[in-house]
Amino acid sequence: IFWNLGSLTFEKETLPDLNTRAVNIVDVTGDGRLDIVFTHITSSLTYWENSGSGVFERLPLPGVRALAHSMAWGDLNGDGTLDLVTGSYDAELEQVLRDSFMLGGGAGVYYYENQDGTFVPQRLADAAQTLTITLFDVDGDGWLDIVFTRRTGGMTYWHNTGTAGEANRFVRETMPGIAHPAYAMAWADLDNDGDLDLVTGSYDAGLLSDLGNSFLLNKTGGIFVYKNDHGNFRAVPLAGSAQAMAIQLFDADRDGRPDLVVGNDFNVPDYLWLRRDDGWEQSRFDATSHSTMGLDAGDIDNDGVAELFATDMKPYSDDPQTMADWQPVMDGMHDPMLPGDPQIMENVLQVRQSDGSFENRATDWGVDATGWSWSSQFGDLDNDGLLDLYVVNGMAAEELFGQLPGDELVEQNQAFRNDGNRFLAASQWGLDATAGGRGMSMADLDGDGDLDIVVNNLRAPATLYENQLCAGAALEVDLRWPGSKNLNALGARLTLHTSSSALTRSVQAGSGYASGNPGRVHFGFSAGSKLERLDIVWPDGAT
Repeated sequence: IFWNLGSLTFEKETLPDLNTRAVNIVDVTGDGRLDIVFTHITSSLTYWENSGSGVFERLPLPGVRALAHSMAWGDLNGDGTLDLVTGSYDAELEQVLRDSFMLGGGAGVYYYENQDGTFVPQRLADAAQTLTITLFDVDGDGWLDIVFTRRTGGMTYWHNTGTAGEANRFVRETMPGIAHPAYAMAWADLDNDGDLDLVTGSYDAGLLSDLGNSFLLNKTGGIFVYKNDHGNFRAVPLAGSAQAMAIQLFDADRDGRPDLVVGNDFNVPDYLWLRRDDGWEQSRFDATSHSTMGLDAGDIDNDGVAELFATDMKPYSDDPQTMADWQPVMDGMHDPMLPGDPQIMENVLQVRQSDGSFENRATDWGVDATGWSWSSQFGDLDNDGLLDLYVVNGMAAEELFGQLPGDELVEQNQAFRNDGNRFLAASQWGLDATAGGRGMSMADLDGDGDLDIVVNNLRAPATLYENQLCAGAALEVDLRWPGSKNLNALGARLTLHTSSSALTRSVQAGSGYASGNPGRVHFGFSAGSKLERLDIVWPDGAT
């Protein structure tokens, strides 16, 4: 338990990393302190080591040279230290940069074995356009395997044989039963059998652009649930088309099982499926955001039921200058609405009603308009027992904002304090940067009990916000499930009972667009509260 006597604001520290793509918060060195790692558009990874005294020092990761769009950390050789896997995306850009700057490495997927702090590379594949990497024990043999998605193809699986030596540890195999394109994916124990099942979603606009008539003829895109049966995956098709940007699993109908939400870009409405004994039942939201970039679920009113937030594009101010900046793109984005189309061009906050339906309450809660928004996340930033909200935003594109300096729509990130009934703008917290935020992660980086924030920006240096807000208290839980194939207990539900309230959280690894969190569960509560008990519902339903 931590007690924090702060200065009522966030202290901003600029991390001079330009053109960052993704951010991960992870204990690279195994010293118990969380470090920060970025991927980049024009350089290799950058690593900021946590000294434990509130100072982060930029250090090299010895041996890591290849450009990377995505990354994943895990102990792949069983020696107790974290190894690294990276994947590239744009092969042409990487070739130009490699030729110009002699960066070394190259396009593709790399496994870096951590040998006493030096990362020894092994190139696993020359495939570019790698989107997401997951380290997961596919076959239940006790070794983490490597699974990654690609923009134009299905999932690729590298089986970890457990054999010592970099030449033959990983063998490329086909994941039995998985054959459809996957732009977004999520893992969870969907059938309470102890192993992790898979959900995938395609991005059909990209497939059409890249594959043309082949994609139209084969019609391989859509949403699929894959039931994991001892490493063999049985596909259950849920939708024949998708523009999947985000997948969120949460208990929408309060039956104790994870339900499925897919956030879609463009003209495909967000999908909702409810888990039933005999499969999946498609449901719907009365309103969905038009171009969903990110999803996050959290119990914002402490009633034990999670709400769902989806980010979209809507100006947060109606002053003349803001509207003038937005007008050209808004004119081209209002497509004719079909009868019954639930899509609206603004953020959506889905709140469960007494009859089990969901109602969009974003306007009532004050979060319908946060600009051109990307990643968003709930977190109790002031340790008062209520989940607050932070949204990063901005956009740069010549075809959209050619009339603006630098072709960039410059907007402030939006922080909101939860007062129990609505979200209130919290500009006093000092989080309203104008740097074109993309990805974001929250974690207690300095070990003082409150959530700090790291934001990776498109054209500006990355930013670290050290939380110095409050005099509250906190409890952090790093859950493990020994003997399970779901070691980190993804999907577990935790309820902390205090003398003032009951706080419900769940174990999640992702945190929105181009972001990754360490998977720890943070509870904030007022300093005068007494802790009574912590209830855990494990992913298989056991308590």
